[in-house]
Amino acid sequence: MGTQQNIHNLAEELNGILQNHTAGRLLSDLGRRMYFPKGIIAQSDEAKRLGKNANATIGTAVQNGEPMMLSCLKKYLPGLTPAETVGYAPTAGNPKLREMWKGFLLEKNPSLKNKKISLPVLVPGLTAGISFLADLFLDESCALLTADPYWENYALIVESRRNSSIHQFVMFENGKFSIRNFREALAKEAASGAVRLLLNFPQNPSGYTPYREEAEEICAALTEIAGKGADVLVWCDDAYFGLNYEEGIHDESLFAKLADAHERILAVKIDGPTKEDYAWGFRTGFVTFAAKGMTDALYEALTRKMMGAIRSSVSCAATESQSIILKAFDDPSLEGEKERFKNILQARYNRVKACVAAHRGSPAIGPLPFNSGYFMCLRCTGVDAETVRRELLQKHGIGTVAIDGSHLRVAFSSLEEDKIEFVYDTIYKTAEELAAK
Repeated sequence: MGTQQNIHNLAEELNGILQNHTAGRLLSDLGRRMYFPKGIIAQSDEAKRLGKNANATIGTAVQNGEPMMLSCLKKYLPGLTPAETVGYAPTAGNPKLREMWKGFLLEKNPSLKNKKISLPVLVPGLTAGISFLADLFLDESCALLTADPYWENYALIVESRRNSSIHQFVMFENGKFSIRNFREALAKEAASGAVRLLLNFPQNPSGYTPYREEAEEICAALTEIAGKGADVLVWCDDAYFGLNYEEGIHDESLFAKLADAHERILAVKIDGPTKEDYAWGFRTGFVTFAAKGMTDALYEALTRKMMGAIRSSVSCAATESQSIILKAFDDPSLEGEKERFKNILQARYNRVKACVAAHRGSPAIGPLPFNSGYFMCLRCTGVDAETVRRELLQKHGIGTVAIDGSHLRVAFSSLEEDKIEFVYDTIYKTAEELAAK
């Protein structure tokens, strides 16, 4: 069945706005069909503004002007009103929180100064943000390019949910980011007329962020491909943004450099307080768009398609998480405590680095380059990573993650510093014993 007959007139309206832009050309079949309805939510918003006498639009039980809230819930949520906890949040998120996060983006990425970006859309976690982007921009007719190795959930989203495919470039060569492999992969993708790319820095699983020169080369390669006529979509998965442990690392998101790099480059930033602010279970993330020359109308059309993806799946993100985060961002102790936590992670990183150096030259296992984030990755040679993982768990009670048969991911973020030496000594010894059999 063709998709054209199933496209709602509101979707057609948004498609018309986007049609002459890279964003419109890159939309998936579902992306073209997606829209935000002028239904209950839109009519409820209108009623909030104009319904002075009564508002009978939204499915919430109200008493004395506030949502009804059970006392057994109230006692565990002191300091928050019923509206801040059990009431519905807007589809795109709390407006004040969205504006605040945009301010943080500009503050943390000085290169964004004087560049036009969208107002971030709030999503229920970074994974949801990536999934909604896959809805809008991926289908069986195209592929998403990303690094080798990559976080396994990308495959679940891209291949299993969207019936698209993942293409890879080998990320490292001679101990650093391989710009050669990256350029070759871009050229192959661009032969189809479009490149859809996901970059994740600090990367999961390797724990690597490009250094300044590498970041310049990455952005130059993308601008060059766009200059040759390819439409380029770049998703910047910045889950671990800001957790850099070495000098010379590019300390802004690549999103900031790509935001006005070329008219054919649509950059998307996926981030949030999940990792940056140590609020993993709050499931609060943001999706922000940017492209050179993009107008308010284009940003609004993309935002409404994103809102359609949210409305048609989870409806909206949790209100309570947004309310707590908003209050926490105003707390004067926030930045000092975040710095203390980062120093703890820095110390763990330093200890891991020393342990890896002490085992340099192992014939069975060795590290991929790492300099940031929560993880580091060991490449297994002569022994299967899953075999090493099982042996570590069953004989030594040490949990790690095996990836694609060749890599063992270690989350040093979750290791107390006094356990790190024991863990790494055991990993190397186990891998070498298994390889020798």
